Amino acid sequence: MPAAAVPVAPPAARRPPLTLRRGVTGALVTALVAALLALVPAPAAEAAPVLLSQGRPATASSQENGGTPAAAAVDGDPGTRWSSGFSDPQWLQVDLGGPAAVSRVVLRWEAAYAKAYRIELSTDGTNWSTAHSTTTGAGGTETVPVTGTARYVRMHGVTRATGYGYSLWEFQVYGNGDGGPVLPGGGDLGPNVHVFDPATPGIQAKLDEVFRQQESAQFGSGRHAFLFKPGTYSNLNAQIGFYTQIAGLGLRPGDTTINGDVTVDAGWFNGNATQNFWRGAEGLTLNPVSGTNRWAVSQAASFRRMHVKGGLNLAPNGYGWASGGYIADSKVDGQIGNYSQQQWYTRDSAIGGWSNSVWNQVFSGVEGAPATGFPEPRYTTLTTTPISREKPFLHLDGNEYKVFAPAKRTNARGTTWANGTPQGESIPLSRFYVVKPGTTAATINQALAQGLHLLFTPGVYHVDRTIDVNRANTIVLGLGLATIIPDNGVTAMRVADVDGVRLAGFLIDAGAVNSPTLLEIGPQGAAADHAANPTTVQDVYIRIGGAGPGKATTSMVVNSDDTIIDHTWVWRADHGDGVGWETNRADYGVRVNGDDVLATGLFVEHFNKYDVEWYGERGRTIFYQNEKAYDAPDQAAIQNGTTKGYAAYRVDDSVNTHEAWGLGSYCNYNVDPGIRQDHGFKTPVKPGVKFHSLLVVSLGGMGHYHHVINETGASTVPAGTSTVPSTVVSFP
Repeated sequence: MPAAAVPVAPPAARRPPLTLRRGVTGALVTALVAALLALVPAPAAEAAPVLLSQGRPATASSQENGGTPAAAAVDGDPGTRWSSGFSDPQWLQVDLGGPAAVSRVVLRWEAAYAKAYRIELSTDGTNWSTAHSTTTGAGGTETVPVTGTARYVRMHGVTRATGYGYSLWEFQVYGNGDGGPVLPGGGDLGPNVHVFDPATPGIQAKLDEVFRQQESAQFGSGRHAFLFKPGTYSNLNAQIGFYTQIAGLGLRPGDTTINGDVTVDAGWFNGNATQNFWRGAEGLTLNPVSGTNRWAVSQAASFRRMHVKGGLNLAPNGYGWASGGYIADSKVDGQIGNYSQQQWYTRDSAIGGWSNSVWNQVFSGVEGAPATGFPEPRYTTLTTTPISREKPFLHLDGNEYKVFAPAKRTNARGTTWANGTPQGESIPLSRFYVVKPGTTAATINQALAQGLHLLFTPGVYHVDRTIDVNRANTIVLGLGLATIIPDNGVTAMRVADVDGVRLAGFLIDAGAVNSPTLLEIGPQGAAADHAANPTTVQDVYIRIGGAGPGKATTSMVVNSDDTIIDHTWVWRADHGDGVGWETNRADYGVRVNGDDVLATGLFVEHFNKYDVEWYGERGRTIFYQNEKAYDAPDQAAIQNGTTKGYAAYRVDDSVNTHEAWGLGSYCNYNVDPGIRQDHGFKTPVKPGVKFHSLLVVSLGGMGHYHHVINETGASTVPAGTSTVPSTVVSFP
């Protein structure tokens, strides 16, 4: 029913304003106002808004070319800019690293500006609210007042004012952070990073001192990185031991030249190089004293962005055994002497020649590589690498440290630096949290949540909770084989299903309490398309046992589509401390659930069950090296239903498309030489599933394979105790 009417009183008659006499009356009013004001509390002083966006991570819907990245709009440099593609709509956003009370945005437009745009705010990067909207943008410098709390701030361009894209010299966000203390980016690199310039005294003495510590410290705790500033260094022989990295600090190998050698040999192990693990060389030009540099390594030893003005010898002095390695983005003017190397993978490089083959030598995108000859000579050569993106690396820009993030290449061949500075983005160290030994997982996660990248300095890091990498384009880079050990059975690191994460240069070492997984790329069920900007896993190694007891059910799980695994060694230890069939139990090595995953240089060894399982569609592997677990106590321990043994590499029956080149599996059942494997490789037989250049080997007759793949390929039994491979050129 309608509300009852309420009588309204007529308004009071207005009084004419009082005319106050100046003088006494004015003084009385002034005194009265002052007395009243004295009773009112003064407003609390407010902090002046500060610039929150400078140097923070920025992303954009597109960029016009390689010289106009999103980061250029928040770098504080009025001479650099972001510019978009020539279409509507487009956006640029900045991650402030934590919640902030935002008060204004300043847009410093280039000539290509926005006529209509919105300023949008978000706390999670997914759900956005509009803080300002206009259809009459004027270009030039626009200062826009905004109000709200946000971690992410975005300029969303709706309509361009010109035929070009949107172009901002600077995108500045002002306000006050309210997320508590902010972790600083940048800083020194700690005591185990040794930085030299050509005038540094005692370089050789320092190299020798560290080598004495690290030469045979296979499971020690020492970690070191030698970084050489651009320039020329003479009369050096840098012998590289365990957990030691040597690198130039230029953008190109030619920026840093050593007239001398970077040497790995095996004198510590009586001329046997099969345990020369966990070390690396990057970004140097070498003029070897004898004309040939020696690099006698096995697994987990990368040779990247190197220019050898001479030859390269991959065998130890005396040509003892050697068991695999990896070269990428490098040039060797002379011949590479493979000699005793059982298997090797070379990617996107240029070489003067290659000497011979043993079991499994694979090349992709290598100028000067020998032609495919498998099974004899045992060369498998792909003209190009389908997709590659080089490992990020530390470099100097003047006196400022930056991390260079190379651009993705498709159908790559040759080095990234042959024709000038490589394509990519340089990110100031101020945008990295420099992690030092003793840093907790909570602090590491705070830095990530704040929007910082991670640079792990050489050391060993125990983490009592998972390191969560949730932000797109995050870089996690280790120096000197920085090592992460998960405590209490946690997963060491997880990556969200986001674009462009780069993991590089570190070792994950399983803890004594079983972890369900050690590294996860994407959550279970991940389905986002990352083809344009994949996650990369490069020189990331995983170890279970060896340095002490360790356990993990599955070492690496890849759920995200389009991931690139570029050189990894996933190893259940067969020697060292904490080694035994149950002592360092680890059933599965690498499990791939994501689609369109590419592995270039995949080394996985000694797992209790399957070493590699592949469930994703359109997977590709270029080079795979495996040894089955040495320490299986008897046939029953590896019985897989009615199948004898677990395959070294299994493609699930549900998969319709898969392709792999250059795969080898070796057995050395030294506890029970009578153990038999039905096959090394297992796959569905379908038109879209293809394998090229496969082999299995019984090492000295210690166990045998009945077939190479499924029921195809000769048994190794006829060879008896002779180490003779059984090969299959192609399957099916």
